[in-house]
Parts: sequence; structure tokens; C-alpha cells
Amino acid sequence: MEWVGTIVLLLVYFSWRLLISSKRKLWHKGRLPPGPTPLPLIGNFLQIKASQTLKSLLKLSEKYGPVFTVYFGSHPVLVLCGHQAMKEALIDKAEEFSGRTTLPVLEQTFQGYGVIFSNGECWKQMRRFSLSILRGFGMGKKSIEERIQEEAQFLLEEFRKMKEKPFDPTYRFSCALSNIICSIVFGDRFDYEDKEFQALMEMLCNTFREISTARSQFYNIYVSFLKYFPGPQTKVYDLMLGMRVFICKRIKENQETLDPNFPRDFIDCFLIQMEKEKDHPSSEFHIKNLEMTTLNLFFAGTESTSSTLRYGCLLLMKYPEVQVKVHEEIDRVIGRNRVPNSEDRKQMPYTDAVIHEVQRWSDLIPMGVARMVIRDTEFRGYLLPKGMEVYPVLSSALHDPTMFKSPNAFNPENFLDENGCFKKNEAFVPFSLGKRICLGEALAFMELFLFFTTILQNFQLKPLVPPQDLDINPLESGFANIPPFYQLSAIPR
Repeated sequence: MEWVGTIVLLLVYFSWRLLISSKRKLWHKGRLPPGPTPLPLIGNFLQIKASQTLKSLLKLSEKYGPVFTVYFGSHPVLVLCGHQAMKEALIDKAEEFSGRTTLPVLEQTFQGYGVIFSNGECWKQMRRFSLSILRGFGMGKKSIEERIQEEAQFLLEEFRKMKEKPFDPTYRFSCALSNIICSIVFGDRFDYEDKEFQALMEMLCNTFREISTARSQFYNIYVSFLKYFPGPQTKVYDLMLGMRVFICKRIKENQETLDPNFPRDFIDCFLIQMEKEKDHPSSEFHIKNLEMTTLNLFFAGTESTSSTLRYGCLLLMKYPEVQVKVHEEIDRVIGRNRVPNSEDRKQMPYTDAVIHEVQRWSDLIPMGVARMVIRDTEFRGYLLPKGMEVYPVLSSALHDPTMFKSPNAFNPENFLDENGCFKKNEAFVPFSLGKRICLGEALAFMELFLFFTTILQNFQLKPLVPPQDLDINPLESGFANIPPFYQLSAIPR
């Protein structure tokens, strides 16, 4: 069996030579920022714990500064920490940093299609079209505001049904937020008791949680050899497949009933554009991009905002003095009898600050969605080779001590000046920044304000345990910070 040991030694040796060779090529082609020395095959495995990827990167930034290189296996990654470094890269060199890499656990599903994980001309066309259609269907305008107001009333009714009994709001929040994007993408909303809708919500929730587990983070880092074995990518693919089946069914229904003169939703508009460009061989408007862009909008438009809403209610129970102040401002500006509207936000600086602080503190996508430089790029005296992956650690900006009064505590004062007026902050980047900023940012802001104010106008939120005993630590912390499950009592005001 000596030959087995010999082969292992040879493999280690050649792997090491391969790593050294690849590093020399990268250094010849580019001058990468400093970072911890990688080992053969496993890269910086010793410095980065998959279960604590964010903490590991933040710790490395203390030694190597706000811009450094780490190796995920044999794959080099540029890490950006702090608001200033991210601004210099994603704003000042927005075009160069406008590429995207697909989260490895999602690669089998998206394969570079859709508005989030595509690149080049495909991404430009999908983003431009998606924004124009979303705005045409009212994103940021009164029509979408009315849809949100209507859905908020359905959510209130769900709260009332509980008659002050404790309940977990997770499913109801997911339904409410999903119905907003469904009304745009599919043209209608779903009843909360609809079995097919319930199955979709379960798949959405489970997918968001699965891609944030430690096993998924481990897979994302060492995908180069783990992709050949069963793992979290298989589970995520199966969950996504269920949503894709639903979307494909809706696309087929729209195709059969399409009236080009009266588009009903996003799918209709895309189908019309497909017909217009059917003779263009290089057109990006085809069924695959329709399916994946719809899945992008449906998934991102539901879980990100519903998770923020869940965190918000938890934090308002954890800090009841904050909830009291929001109640007071709602009573003073809106009163108890009319429905809140987006214009009220201008007169409600404290509530606005609370919502911003919920987004900042919850830190929903702490490491952002990975970028990629699209050409050889000079940055801070280094030369980054085309195709290099970039991790903009949004959490480091959202907790930047040079930008916030209380970076590590939940404190609405982070967004208020000495006169109690709302104060913007450049380091507030929960939607990222630059050319790849979340296209649903305006919609999310409107949803959060209208849902929060509508709920708190009608209810006082009470925990089942003393506020000081509430656990506000995330259930999972990986791609996303998943809020913990909890129960609350909604007491009519």
C-alpha cells in the first residue's frame, strides 16, 4: 500500500505547485492586495470558518486593512470592508465593478440567466426592462401604494383573527409581502389560505434559510471540488424547482390568454417584448430569461422585506420605549381613523429613523451579493485581473464606527440629528450600492413604511416573555441573517 502514500504525496506536491503557479500568474497579470497565505487546495481554510464567514473576514480586515485578498480553495477573492473602500470601488469605479458571480449553491438553478446573476448585455437589458415595467406598474407611484395599502388591510384582518392570542407572524408577513410582488409579476394576489400559495411560501422560506446555513457557506467556499458530491446545492435546486414549476405554469397561462394591447402584468410585458425581438438572433428576451427574472423578482421581492418586517416587530418588542414613541408619532401625524400613506413619512422622522435602524441593525445580507471586475482594473495601487470575484462586506459599512453614533446597538438616534430631524447616512447600504444596487429599493422602502405604520396604528405588539429575555440573535447567519422564530400578541389600540 506504499503506492497510495506516494500518490497522496504527489497530489499534494502538484497541487502546491499549481497554486504557486496560479498565484505567480495572477501577480504577473495583476498586483493583488495582501492577505493571509493560502495552503494547497484548501486556501485560507485555517483563517475562515464556514460557520462564521463574516466574523472571519472582519477579523482578517483588522490585520490586513479594508482591502485584502483571501483564497476560497485555490480561488482568490477581493474583500472590501468599510464604507470608504466600498464607495471607492462600487461608486467611483462603478463600471469596472459591475460584474456578478452566481452564488455557487444557486448556480445549477440560474446558470447566469435572470436579472440578478447575469452579466454583460443580458444583465443590462434585463435590468433596464425590469425597472421600466416595475415603474410602469406603479413602483414608487400611487397605484403600487394602493396595492400595499390594500394588502396591509388583509394583514390587519389576519392579526384580528388571532383575538390577542400569541402567534408566529412569519407566514403572514411572507404572504403579505409576496402578494405585492405577485400583483406586479402575476397580475393578482393570493388568499392566505390558498394551498398552492402556502406551498410556495414554505419553499421560499426554506430556500432563504438553506442558502444561509453553515453547510451552504462551506459549499460556496470550496465549490471547486464539492460540486461533484451531493450537498446543499441539491436541496436548494429541488426547492427552487418547485417555484420554477409554478412560474412556468403561469407563463404558459399568460401565453394562452395574451392580449398584446392590454398587458396585465410583468409576464405579459416580457412576452410582448419577446415577440418584438423574435427575429433578433442575439436577443436576450427568451423564455429562460423570463423564467429566471420572474423567479428573481418573486424570491427577492418576498423574503428580504418580510424578514426585515419580522426583525422590526421583534426589535419593537425588545425595546418597548421605541414602540411607544412610534405610537405617539403615528397618533399625532396620522391619527387612528385614516389609512397611512407614503407622504406621511416626510412628517414622521422618528418612525423613519426606526425603520432605517431596523434595516441597519438586522444587516440582512451581511456580505452582500458577490461582484466581479469586468476588466483589468487599477484600484488603490493594486491591479485586479478581469474576472476577479469581489465581496463587498455590507455589514462593515452598516456598523462603521466612523459613520454611526451607536454602530453595534439598536438605536434610532443613528438616523436623527440634534433637532430630532431625520438624517441620511451614506453608510446606510442594505441594498448595496453602485450599478448593482437592488432594483427593488424604492418598493421595499414604501412597503416597510406602510406595513409598519398600519400595524402599529392598530396594535400594540407584546412579547410572551419580558423584553430583556427576548433573543434577537439570527437563527442562521450566512448569505443572510435569518431572524429567529418568535411569537407575539397583537393587542388592539
